[in-house]
Amino acid sequence: MTGAITTAPGRLARSPGPAHPALILVALATAGLVVSVQQTLVIPLLPQLMETFQVSVTAVTWVFTASLLAGAVATPLLSRFGDMYGKKRMILLAIAMLAVGSVVCALSQSLGVLIVGRAIQGVSVALIPLAIGTIRDAFPAHRVTTAIGVISATMGIGGTLGMIVTGLIADRTTSHAPVFLVAAGLAVAGLVLIALCAPDVGERAGGRPDYAGALLLAGWLVCLLLAISQGNAWGWTSPGLLGLAGAAAVLFVAWVLAEMRIRQPLVRLNLLVGPRSLSANLASMLLGFSMYAAFTLIAGFIQTPRDEFGYGLSGSVLDVGLYTLPSTVTMLGCSVLAGRMAGRMGPAFTLAIGSVFAGLSYLWLALSNAHAYDMLAFNAIQGVGFGIAYAALGTLAVEHVPMSESGIASGVNALVRTTGGSVAGAATAAVLAGQTMRGTTTPTLAAYELCFWIVAAGAGLAAVVAVVHGLYYRAAPVVPAS
Repeated sequence: MTGAITTAPGRLARSPGPAHPALILVALATAGLVVSVQQTLVIPLLPQLMETFQVSVTAVTWVFTASLLAGAVATPLLSRFGDMYGKKRMILLAIAMLAVGSVVCALSQSLGVLIVGRAIQGVSVALIPLAIGTIRDAFPAHRVTTAIGVISATMGIGGTLGMIVTGLIADRTTSHAPVFLVAAGLAVAGLVLIALCAPDVGERAGGRPDYAGALLLAGWLVCLLLAISQGNAWGWTSPGLLGLAGAAAVLFVAWVLAEMRIRQPLVRLNLLVGPRSLSANLASMLLGFSMYAAFTLIAGFIQTPRDEFGYGLSGSVLDVGLYTLPSTVTMLGCSVLAGRMAGRMGPAFTLAIGSVFAGLSYLWLALSNAHAYDMLAFNAIQGVGFGIAYAALGTLAVEHVPMSESGIASGVNALVRTTGGSVAGAATAAVLAGQTMRGTTTPTLAAYELCFWIVAAGAGLAAVVAVVHGLYYRAAPVVPAS
């Protein structure tokens, strides 16, 4: 069939005994859940960490930024190494780094050590695309989208659980150590599940590591994401930020030239900007923009004292997690249904439907946000949107590539999603900082509502991209390799 995938030559690795698909999915989903928990558990702790270490807002934001940067660099590297040497090995390495980083954070007595621990934790973000690649290797074609949907749903579910865990602990102690010890325990549990249940399957591309490409990729990613994440703190026209942006541009050009010349590059550029990959990656960036914005926007809005500022829900850290519980239910349920939807209409149109629901959730808050039920409705609708969208997006990102490159294709897609999240953080922070109550640093209600409109527009654009992709490639369907 025209457009079908051909399987690249390579050694096919198999586990000594085939695990049951349900056990494989449970193991991968649990590990993905643990990784997602670590991404958000630190957000509610930032004000407390400022007091503990007596540092400024700019300094304490490195606790979040360090994990983001490490994850952005590790994702394409471990994804490629997974294709080369086996995805299970890299998954075990990623979750082991999460356990080690959590222990370092728990034992930290200074901000510097805590930042180092968070960077080590950040490496674990590479687990999600590796898990998606493993599913494509281990599951029959008709179950791939549903299984990917379950894995993708863990991003939102884990984010909610991270908030709840932190809220429960923060109500009982001022120490940050218990939060990270819980994360370490969860990581060890995930490590055991992966070791026992996850299969060692899939085409292995082999070859030699592209060290030059890895260094250049790490260089321009660090410069770019550091500039984005620190733009508000340093100033968007400051010499430091302009220098980082210039360095990112130079290193990016050098990386592209290097990848074009080498026979076995770290990242084949068509996985980033190829005809089918470009639309999938653009949609991923826009959805990442929408999803990551919720982590910071909603937490701040819920915790704003209504009696004092006239809006907000006067909630605690724990309330932030509880308000988002509806999204965990709808996200998990819809991620399972997404497989059937994709089978009938294709992943592109399924992605468009999910993106529309995600956009509608933010429109709800932009128009109505004065009551608790508004927040509950927002989260329920958002869960429907992202549950459907991310399940379809995971399939769209890998369906057109050889089996031997499914890991790096998923990794590149996850990378641009992280970039979209970084842009969301910077853009919404700029809007909130630019419109504050007189004599305070608290954003106005109009600033929050403008952010909700902006994020809704991002989800809407993702829907447009998905529809265009579906219409353009309808005549040449892609059949996943078995």
